[in-house]
Amino acid sequence: MSGATFAGTLLARVGDVRPGLLFEDEAYSWDDVVRAARVRAGVALRLCDEPVGRPRHLGVLLENVPEYVFWIGAAALSGCTLVGVNPTRRGAGLAADIRHTDCDAILTDAAHAPLLDGLDLGIPVHRVDSDAYRGLLVEDAPEVVPDVAPADRLLLLFTSGSTGAPKAVVCGQGRLADIGARAAQLGIERDSVTYLAMPLFHGNAVMINLAMATHAGATIAMRRRFSASGFLPDVRRYGVTFFNYVGRALAYILATAERPDDANNTLCSAFGTEASAQDMARFGERFGCRVIEGYGSSEGAVSLNRTPETPPDALGLPHPGVEVAIMDPDTGGECPPARLSPDGALLNPDEAIGEIVGLNVAAAFEGYYNNPEADAERLRGGLYWSGDLGYRDEDGYFYFAGRTADRLRVDSENFAAAPVERVLARWDPVVMCAVYPVPDPRTGDQVMAALELDGRPFDPDAFAAFLKAQPDLGTKWAPRFVRLVDAMPLTATGKLNKRPLRRARWNAPGVWWRPGRELAYEPLDEATAKIVQDEFAEHGRSHLLGAL
Repeated sequence: MSGATFAGTLLARVGDVRPGLLFEDEAYSWDDVVRAARVRAGVALRLCDEPVGRPRHLGVLLENVPEYVFWIGAAALSGCTLVGVNPTRRGAGLAADIRHTDCDAILTDAAHAPLLDGLDLGIPVHRVDSDAYRGLLVEDAPEVVPDVAPADRLLLLFTSGSTGAPKAVVCGQGRLADIGARAAQLGIERDSVTYLAMPLFHGNAVMINLAMATHAGATIAMRRRFSASGFLPDVRRYGVTFFNYVGRALAYILATAERPDDANNTLCSAFGTEASAQDMARFGERFGCRVIEGYGSSEGAVSLNRTPETPPDALGLPHPGVEVAIMDPDTGGECPPARLSPDGALLNPDEAIGEIVGLNVAAAFEGYYNNPEADAERLRGGLYWSGDLGYRDEDGYFYFAGRTADRLRVDSENFAAAPVERVLARWDPVVMCAVYPVPDPRTGDQVMAALELDGRPFDPDAFAAFLKAQPDLGTKWAPRFVRLVDAMPLTATGKLNKRPLRRARWNAPGVWWRPGRELAYEPLDEATAKIVQDEFAEHGRSHLLGAL
């Protein structure tokens, strides 16, 4: 680390009267942002008692609103740790996240407070849109800002592991400051206007937008939540020059009606992860900007970046000095290079696909909060095992091939199969169920479930009604594909064997699917399955089908 802190990055903006944050009809100079953060830093020290042996943990359950930005700054200045609570979680899962991260208080609003109703948390909940909260914001209160160090824990950002246990990635003051200092590498400068529409509980928004804009003194134009139809109007309204994205965001924007003047805007560049090569090219051409794709995670240990020579479907190459390999998790040895056909299809998936592993980056991993088992899963033999599958061609370029174990990534949300399986198992006809990822034609995964029923025929309407009634079903968890099986495949020891289910995907009898976002299931016939496969070819992802 450089020795910098994010508190120092923020304090460098003191006295800066240029616009720092634009939100709907509100505008704050950078000096306003720092002042608001300082006031809340004082409030943070009064919201709850300081626990023994660690800083205060403040959970934030909000959409992208100015209060969220102010509280990230307040945590940095007060030495507290901010926990980004995922608002798509529900019921027991949400309560488990809050308890696991030892939150001492929750900051929320009227829209999100009902999510906490009935949860036995035992901690105070403060609504930032209440009169009681506004009464705490006394500008002339004594300022108490302790010294902070680069290693101090600033953020806990949730991800998920294959076991379903909550995992909260640690991001320290120093790491966030160092990430912010890379702003110029993405073209974020003093005169830039960054568009922050990805959720602030996710590392992509905090690291690739907020931290970098703060370092550069650029202007942040923030939207409450991402909207594909609102994207271009916002770009024009605020004069946006930079946009960060994850997952299918580009695809959603591209699905909006095209107009001949779409390229008439101020946008210069977009940076993100998991867009298809076709979507990147179409987005850049349609909106007249440069699209930069990278690979990385909130853990921050391994990152890959595209170069001008990177093949269209590849992730790219590691940064200079960073050593990355494709390793066989069973043998611990390095996998042989991938052999690709002239059209890019992977010819040797069985031997070429392995886990993406950082060979000399273990020290960069700050760990998961209160989860030594998850730490041990990532750090093995002095190496950092990413949990992502990939392969590497003979020229050294890395490609993504899915996720290990039972992890899924849908619309940029990571989650594990086990919690979804627990929900589906409640449906009365279910004898056994299995949830696993299948690739999405554009990016990331889709949820597929195999169900072994008790002899009753599958009732799609009853199944949909059951899903709608489950209070703890995450917003991304509803299966896109449902396969009915007479008996689940089992290993010799009687354990569920998902490998043949994943391999068959939807190319098996007895598959139902929901074509759109509504919970409405219909049979998937051979002709429809062919259309789905053609979508993979259209977006240059047919190699993922072979990889399974």
